[in-house]
Amino acid sequence: MTIEQIDEAPIGFASMELWLIAVAFLFGFGANAARLPPMVGYLVAGFVLHAFGQETTPAIEEISELGILLLLFGIGLKLKLKTLSQPVVWAGASIHMAVTTAAVALVVYALGTTGAALAVGLSIRDSLLVGFAFSFSSTVFAVKALQQRNEGSSIQGRNAIGILVIQDIFAVIFLTIAVDTLPSIWAIPVVIAVILGKPLYAWLLDRSGHGELLLLFGLAVALGVGAEAFDAVGLKADLGALLVGFLLSKHPRAGELSDAILDLKDVLLIGFFLSIGLDGAPGVVEVMVGLGFLLLIPLKATGFLILSARLGFRARTSWKTAISLGTFSEFGLIVAVVGIDRGVLDERWSTALGIAVALSFLVAAPINASSTRIYDRFAFAFEGLERWIGHSDDDVVAEPEHADVIIFGMGRVGTGAYDELISRHDLTVLGVDRSDEGALRQIAEKRNVILGDALDGEFWERVSLDPDVRLILLAMNDHSANVAAVDRMRRFLPNVPIAAIARHSDEIEELQSHGVSVARNLYEEAGQGLADDACLVLGLDGPSVG
Repeated sequence: MTIEQIDEAPIGFASMELWLIAVAFLFGFGANAARLPPMVGYLVAGFVLHAFGQETTPAIEEISELGILLLLFGIGLKLKLKTLSQPVVWAGASIHMAVTTAAVALVVYALGTTGAALAVGLSIRDSLLVGFAFSFSSTVFAVKALQQRNEGSSIQGRNAIGILVIQDIFAVIFLTIAVDTLPSIWAIPVVIAVILGKPLYAWLLDRSGHGELLLLFGLAVALGVGAEAFDAVGLKADLGALLVGFLLSKHPRAGELSDAILDLKDVLLIGFFLSIGLDGAPGVVEVMVGLGFLLLIPLKATGFLILSARLGFRARTSWKTAISLGTFSEFGLIVAVVGIDRGVLDERWSTALGIAVALSFLVAAPINASSTRIYDRFAFAFEGLERWIGHSDDDVVAEPEHADVIIFGMGRVGTGAYDELISRHDLTVLGVDRSDEGALRQIAEKRNVILGDALDGEFWERVSLDPDVRLILLAMNDHSANVAAVDRMRRFLPNVPIAAIARHSDEIEELQSHGVSVARNLYEEAGQGLADDACLVLGLDGPSVG
């Protein structure tokens, strides 16, 4: 490549994409300032850019696809077979999809008989295809919403993710049947080879360090192994990324790997939200159809709510699961395209469905952000749906033994604080960890630890903590989680002093403004501790002695 070619191609290409990303940032910043999830801003940015004549670009589409692949890989890292085997997951997903598909198909077919736009001439089979497209919930939205509510590892988070995985399985079956080209004869050997590579992936993960090499390992196995291998034999690439993540889900460093790809995945997903607004040129008919289908969102969410409650989960758990899934899915666009390619659907269905997907995000985002307040206001109505509490993880937990100090977050910092408080101050300490594996490991090491999440409303309802506790220590590695936990626990333990860790001075100020008694900078404290130990080696009384 010549200097001229370098000068003309990459810079012009990059400037356009960076300009779009910059606009997305501004709208995301505005949404965040308005206390809405940033994804709402990205969607609005896409619509505004499209109104000014901007269309999606190959680079935006590529960024979007990479973001979705990493999203599925991250889901796989946290996926457990135990979750998929729950009736609320496999039965709930299957029943909901069947009922939604049939109900939407009947509505569309009935409208077609009255001469309604886009529905005219559709047969029962064609109407079922439309219903099937609208039966999926958005994986991207659900995962982002759960992360923003800090509920990804909660009961409702696991249930929602499990249902989405079952929906993905139905998607694979549909694509296999619907496409003209069947998967390659090499599909089964390739899938087996990817599975048999699990020991190699684990060996590499053990030796990938904690920096950029760990991130590159994640990209290599998710994109280079899972996605590319599946795509090469005619299978869904995102299913390959999901499978590789699942193969590593029991590895001790699965959580660290998930954290390593988190920020990159979130940045790449901006392309997905932008592309929804940038795609297509909606006319009046498409907009009206999209708005009409938006009326189905409350019914769709209600279906998940009733199924979850009837299958043995608490009303609060069922509500949080339902609102995470109360959207239309980007996969519906793929179903519509298949129908258009086969000549059974008008090409305007793709645009109409895209509008419905985007609007469902805009409606669901503020509901998810206010989920706890909404539930608290209408709890009496939701609780009337409960038939019985048949799931042990969602039942009432016995009251823990007395504790002087409760530590939320039993990672390295929390574990160090736990051991220090016991060995040097002879205090009774209770640790609370949101990870199943983390809690079990701590219990195996003879620490007094229970499974729980400070941000999960069910935790506070299911666990009766000692009102005489003297101190709460927040050692979670997410600052926003620590801040939210302060606000949550003030409702249950209003007079107990709270200490918390932070990584930046502005985080300390925010924690103190929320009522934290003591907030320490993690890095400064580590430096001071190192200086103290160094002075002891030198025989000095303290680091300040010259």
